[in-house]
Amino acid sequence: MGKQEWMCGIRKKMEYLQEHLDGRVPWYAENGRYISCREDFWVSGFWPGMLWIMYGMTGLEYFKDAAWQWDMRLEACFVRDNNLHHDVGFQFLPTAVIKYKLTGDEQARRRGLLAAGFLAGRFNPAGNFIRAWNQDKTGWAIIDSAMNLSLLFWAAEETGDPRFAHIARAHAQTVLTEFIRPDGSVCHVVSFDPFGGKKIEALGGQGYDGNSAWSRGQAWAIYGMANTWRYTKERSFLEAAEKAAGYFLENLEKSGLPCWDFRAPDREREPLDSSAAAIAVCGLLELAEADSAKGNFYREAAGKLLGNLELHCAAPKEISWEGLLLHGTGHRPAGEQVDVSLIYGDYFYLEALARLEGWDFKIF
Repeated sequence: MGKQEWMCGIRKKMEYLQEHLDGRVPWYAENGRYISCREDFWVSGFWPGMLWIMYGMTGLEYFKDAAWQWDMRLEACFVRDNNLHHDVGFQFLPTAVIKYKLTGDEQARRRGLLAAGFLAGRFNPAGNFIRAWNQDKTGWAIIDSAMNLSLLFWAAEETGDPRFAHIARAHAQTVLTEFIRPDGSVCHVVSFDPFGGKKIEALGGQGYDGNSAWSRGQAWAIYGMANTWRYTKERSFLEAAEKAAGYFLENLEKSGLPCWDFRAPDREREPLDSSAAAIAVCGLLELAEADSAKGNFYREAAGKLLGNLELHCAAPKEISWEGLLLHGTGHRPAGEQVDVSLIYGDYFYLEALARLEGWDFKIF
């Protein structure tokens, strides 16, 4: 699919959704209509991130105007009861930070740094991890946070304060030692003693169990560790990303797409997760930039994975069908968001297409 073809089709869909949101914060779509979530929910930055990518790719003020208010809306969550947590990177990188990079807006910069300070405050030096979620999970950390580290690395560069980068690197080192196994597979949740820092156990979380390999978590590890390499230039993080990528690519289904968990029993009967594939494409493209010796391999792998996504998971082309990808799996163990469109799958799919067409602004 050529640039003009995909951009025209996605542009029309996004314009339709923007005009018909009616206050919705897109989360997952059943039968072509996005279900809404709260503004403090972890996915709330992905729709505005898509708007900013389209503005960057087209220069159209329509997309800039549609995206402009989102970082203000998310900042307002800080001053009321909220459930903000480890995923503020997913919320403020595609809103405040990219807005600042594209427009120079100083208030967006301030909001991005506010979110970075909040995220840094969740770091537990006993165990060297960023605490996941809220309530009683004081010792939990999750692989998803590997992607949120970019907010801290950006803040360190932006302010000249190395403490942000120290925290990000410390958590990334914990990912290496406690999340990524010797064979390259990745667990979702690790529980630590929040006082002494000792690892207690690995937990399944949104994967099948503590010994499984949840494919979206695998994709977070690829992209997150590749990003950590970009900021630190420490070889161990690049090697970890490549090891996680190898496991991902070696365990795809016959369709060339990932099952929602690579170690789920009776895997051929289990649903795919198109969002894991889209995230992995972006991670593979990051690896292609990071490792010149293997660049062609990773670019070709990314292109093949993207082609399989388009072949098997492309949503209907009607503009009234709001999702871009089908066959996403949100939380299979809970029986939630299974075989749906997912806004984060749509976001990373769009990011992948844009990167292949020359998008050079790093959001994550």
